[in-house]
Amino acid sequence: MNAPPQVAVTLRVNGTEHRLELDARVTLLDALRDRLGLTGTKKGCDQGACGACTVMVDGKRVVSCLTLAASCEDREVTTVEGLAEDGTLSAMQEAFVRHDAFQCGFCTPGQVVSAVCLLREGRAGSDEDIREYMSGNICRCGAYPNIVAAIRDVAGAGGGDARV
Repeated sequence: MNAPPQVAVTLRVNGTEHRLELDARVTLLDALRDRLGLTGTKKGCDQGACGACTVMVDGKRVVSCLTLAASCEDREVTTVEGLAEDGTLSAMQEAFVRHDAFQCGFCTPGQVVSAVCLLREGRAGSDEDIREYMSGNICRCGAYPNIVAAIRDVAGAGGGDARV
C-alpha cells in the first residue's frame, strides 16, 4: 500500500504564514482545525451544504470543507479568529453578541464570516437580500431574525470597512 502523496504548502492564515507538509487531499478545514489549531471554523455537514466551515480566501467566502488546502498556497485565508484585532471583536462579531444572533453557537463562526463578506460585496440592500446572500449558512436553532438584525445593524453603521 502506497502512502498518500504529500505536498509542501505555505498558507497565510490571519496574517501569519504557515509552512505545512500535508497529504495532497487535505481540505482547508482540516488543515485549519487539525494542523493549525484554529477550531473556530466548524465542521458541520462536511459536504459544503451548511456553511459552518465558511472562511475567506483572498477576501471571498468559501466553504473550507470543499477547498483543498493545497489550492490556497500563497493566498490569504481569514478565519473567524482573524476578524478580531488585538483582542477586540470586529463590528460584526459585536453585533452578533448585541443582537443575540446565536443560540447553540455552532453555526456562528461561519455566519459571521459570511456576513462580513456579504457587506464587503455590497449585498445588504434589504432584509430579503441579506437572507438570500446568507442562504448558504444554515442555523438549525432558527436565529435568522437576529442574524439579519445584526447584519442590518453593521450595514447601517457603514459596515463596508475593513473592521466589519
